[in-house]
Amino acid sequence: MIPLITPDDTARLDAIMSRGGTFSDEVDATVDDILEQVQSQGDAALLALTEQFDGVRPDPVKVPASVLDGAADVLNDNLRDAIEDAADNIRRFHEKQVRESWFTDDGDGVILGQRVVPMERAGLYVPGGTAVYPSSLLMNAIPAQVAGVDEIHLVSPPRDHGRPHPLVLATAAVLDLEHVYAVGGAQAVGALAYGTDTVPAVDTIVGPGNAYVAAAKKKVFGRVGIDSVAGPSEIGVLADATADPEFVAADLLSQAEHDERASAILITPHRPLAEAVQQHVEDMVPELPRTDVIEQALTDYGACIVTDTMDAAVDLMNELAVEHLELHVNDPWQTMTRIRHAGALFLGEYSSEPVGDYFAGPNHVLPTGGTARHASALGVDDFVRTQSVLSYTKERLEDTGPQITTLAEAEELQAHAEAIRVRLNRGKD
Repeated sequence: MIPLITPDDTARLDAIMSRGGTFSDEVDATVDDILEQVQSQGDAALLALTEQFDGVRPDPVKVPASVLDGAADVLNDNLRDAIEDAADNIRRFHEKQVRESWFTDDGDGVILGQRVVPMERAGLYVPGGTAVYPSSLLMNAIPAQVAGVDEIHLVSPPRDHGRPHPLVLATAAVLDLEHVYAVGGAQAVGALAYGTDTVPAVDTIVGPGNAYVAAAKKKVFGRVGIDSVAGPSEIGVLADATADPEFVAADLLSQAEHDERASAILITPHRPLAEAVQQHVEDMVPELPRTDVIEQALTDYGACIVTDTMDAAVDLMNELAVEHLELHVNDPWQTMTRIRHAGALFLGEYSSEPVGDYFAGPNHVLPTGGTARHASALGVDDFVRTQSVLSYTKERLEDTGPQITTLAEAEELQAHAEAIRVRLNRGKD
C-alpha cells in the first residue's frame, strides 16, 4: 500500500513534488465565469450560484446576529471547552508575533521609522462541504484578531438549511465574529474580492478550500492579498532506529486521510524501521473510516524511503520541503538545526502532527507543495502592513541633496532631481 523505495526512484519523487497549486483548464474556465458573474451581478449572482452548486438559496446571505447569538448552544461542554482551550493556546502563541512601530532620531532633527498598521478588513474562507473544519476557523481568525484587524468577514458554504454548518457558526460565536455569510466556493472568493451590496470588499483573503476556491484566490490576487494557493496536505517523517514504528505509521495516516492527493513520506536510513512502518500501515488502514481516501493517497503519493545515511535522509527531506515535518530521532533538537525547508517542525515522538493541527498554538495554515522554501506559516504579519516613515529637515537636505540629485540624474529622471534642486536653491537668489 505504501511503497518502500530508495532515493533513486526519481519518478516517484517527481510525482510527489509536482502536486502543487495548478488547475485544469476546466477549473480555470469555470472560475473565470463565476468571478465575472459575481463582479457584474453582485448578490444576485451569489444567490443563483449558491443554488446551482450547493442546492440551496440562502435567505439572507448574511447570517443574522440573532442566529449567531445562540449558535454556541449546540456545543456540548467537552467540545466547547476544547474549542475555548485551543483558542486560548492559539491566541497566546500569536500574541508573541506582534510587532511594534518604531522611530529613531537620525540626527539633524531627522526622524526615520516604520509603522505597523493592521488591515481594515480580512476575509476568511472556511470549508463546509464533505468535511467541516472549526480548527481552520480558529487558526485563521485569531491571528487577524491579534493583529487588530477592524472587520473580519467569514464566508462558508450553506448546508441544506441555508446556513453554514452549525459547528462553524458555533465556533464563530465563541470567537465573537459578527460578519458571517452563507456562501462558499469561487463565488464567495469573488464576493470578498469585488464586494457586493451584502458582502464588503476586503483587503486580504485567507483560508483553505477546494480547487475552485484555490483557483479563485489565485485569480483575485493583486486586487486583494491572499495567504497562499494551497495544494494538498503533506507530512514528512525523518526517523532513525530509535523511532516507534507504530507512532510513525499513525502519523503518516493522519495526513493521508485528508485527501486522495495528500502525501505521506517516511525517510530513514534504517530499513527495518521502514518495513515495520509498512506493516503497521497495512494493519491500521482497514480500521479507519476513510479507507478509500487513505489507500489512494498512499498508493499515489506515499513512500517509505530508505537512504544510505542520516545525512542523505536530511538532505532529501530538505529537498522535499514538506508542510509538516516530524523528527523521530534520538536528538531532535540537534537535528532541527540541519533542517532548512519545512512548514512546521514537530520534535519528538509525542509531538504528533494533530497536536499542531488542533491545539498547541502554532498555526496549522502552512506552505505546501515545496513552497516552504520561500513561504511561512500564517501569522499576525499576514494581517498587517508596514509603512516606512521619514521626516527630513532643511539642514539634512542641504547636506545630502547633491548626492540625491546625482543619483536621480544617473537614472535620467530629471524631475526627481529638480524636486530636490528647487529646495536647495530656495533663498539663494
